[in-house]
Amino acid sequence: MSVKIRATIEFSVSGTALEDALAEFDELTVQGLLGEVLDKAIACDDVQARIEEGPNTLEELDTIDQSSAS
Repeated sequence: MSVKIRATIEFSVSGTALEDALAEFDELTVQGLLGEVLDKAIACDDVQARIEEGPNTLEELDTIDQSSAS
């Protein structure tokens, strides 16, 4: 029997740790990274991750970094 679980997760991560994690899992988006992590951890059948706030790609992270530096 399968069950559906919906969760809201909020976390902080350094830019370099995010870059490393994306590279390690060979993912281009945080959304994809979260899906891969959950699938590997508990062998989910169908993972749907959605980023509601914050950067989803390294390009978006770079934009935030550049804005902070200004």
